[in-house]
Amino acid sequence: MSAVRPDEVSAILRQQLSGFEKEVDVYDVGTVLQVGDGVARVYGLTKVMAGELLEFPGGVSGMALNLEEDNVGCVLFGDETLVKEGDTVRRTGRIASMPVSDAMLGRVINPLGVPMDGGPEIKTDKFLPIERKALGVMQRQPVKEPLQTGIKAIDGMIPIGRGQRELIIGDRQTGKTAVAIDTIINQKFTHTAEAVANGVNPVYCIYVAIGQKASTIANVRAKLEENGALAYTTIIAATASDPAPLQFIAPYSGATLGEHFRDSGRHALVVFDDLTKQAAAYRQVSLLLRRPPGREAYPGDVFYLHSRLLERASKLSAELGGGSLTALPVIETAAGDVSAYIPTNVISITDGQIYLEPNLFNAGVRPAINVGISVSRVGGNAQIKAMKKVAGTLRLDLAQYRELEAFAKFGSDLDKSTQQLLRRGQRLVELLKQGQYAPMPVEEQVVSLYAGTNGYIDALPVEDVRRFELALLESIRLRNPDLLSDIANKKELSGDIVERLKKVLGDFSASFK
Repeated sequence: MSAVRPDEVSAILRQQLSGFEKEVDVYDVGTVLQVGDGVARVYGLTKVMAGELLEFPGGVSGMALNLEEDNVGCVLFGDETLVKEGDTVRRTGRIASMPVSDAMLGRVINPLGVPMDGGPEIKTDKFLPIERKALGVMQRQPVKEPLQTGIKAIDGMIPIGRGQRELIIGDRQTGKTAVAIDTIINQKFTHTAEAVANGVNPVYCIYVAIGQKASTIANVRAKLEENGALAYTTIIAATASDPAPLQFIAPYSGATLGEHFRDSGRHALVVFDDLTKQAAAYRQVSLLLRRPPGREAYPGDVFYLHSRLLERASKLSAELGGGSLTALPVIETAAGDVSAYIPTNVISITDGQIYLEPNLFNAGVRPAINVGISVSRVGGNAQIKAMKKVAGTLRLDLAQYRELEAFAKFGSDLDKSTQQLLRRGQRLVELLKQGQYAPMPVEEQVVSLYAGTNGYIDALPVEDVRRFELALLESIRLRNPDLLSDIANKKELSGDIVERLKKVLGDFSASFK
């Protein structure tokens, strides 16, 4: 015997209730027809809004997603075993929203704003909708203020600005999360008393973990705490064991909390780790709601799923307070295929991408950034003048080196200028290597890259480059701290600073053994 379809049950119920319309309020109350796999079909609720929060028995909440002629398709945010056929469902009258508060900093919460770290309840009267229309062009201003990641390769060649959307893309286990976590840790430089005194606006961070193991999220929290970054960071977690609907709304909750900071004139950074898992969760929910599958079995609106999320990242106009929300979405590719459906969608929505390559990662180049494919569409606008000056030739030098790398084994047959390009390229690759959880202040990056692009490391053996850099920076911190503070405060390499830098580098190079 075939299963009874919801529309048949709806027809029977409508027939039975036809004489009692005035007595039965089918506008604000509904009846569960079917439940399973995080999805419920409800009869009634004829005045329900799309995206409205619903109350199910047992304290389970849900959201109306499919508004059909004879039933409403809802997704459940709690334990579906508490909901049975025939249960009564009530409208709440408000669109799905979450509480927002500065008290969420330093906490681990779920996408509905409920603490998951065993800490005290977060008390707030402020609720913001999870889904919100992105602001228009007139409410925004161009991205022009740098968001320093502390990673030389990114700040030098693929700069990110406050209010930008920069995609981090690559195969699994290539260091995507490491780049995002290092960027969060680096924001502690914006929270120091010295930075605030110099007019630097602090950046508040939100890390959204989608479909990850709880143990992985616990490790991220521990690393942030260990590096002094948890105090200004909120972790929003929808773990692999959570229902698919929670994984689907998690990024929107992250954007909502980010907007809480942005709209009050402050600066926020939100990391979506990762949107591939969110797309898979949305596909699961959509197919259970019988939405027609499209390309690669993803529903047709999956592009809109990510575009309406990432469009919310912006730099507000001065009239609206000048706050910003920067987004770092993460996408996982399979065997480096950036032309698959979800990767191409998110590439077309964002303002550039940082592509991490498995071959480079396995060869020990960390972060494993492929300079050829990686790009920032904001570019020099998101760099301080000093960095723009020293990193101007860096990308070109590396690109030329990658082109000529294949000929390196025939070194003896190459002319002198080609050998020089190869020599410098090898040393720049070594210079751009950086350990995890070790972001660098921008003034130290400027000194390091200046040494690399101006020939101070050309004569060194490749294996000595990292040692040279560490010793150089240590020496400058001890003997010439005023040089670093001048670069940090003036943000440009004036003639005086360049002369002092050349003298320091010349003296150090001569004494380095």
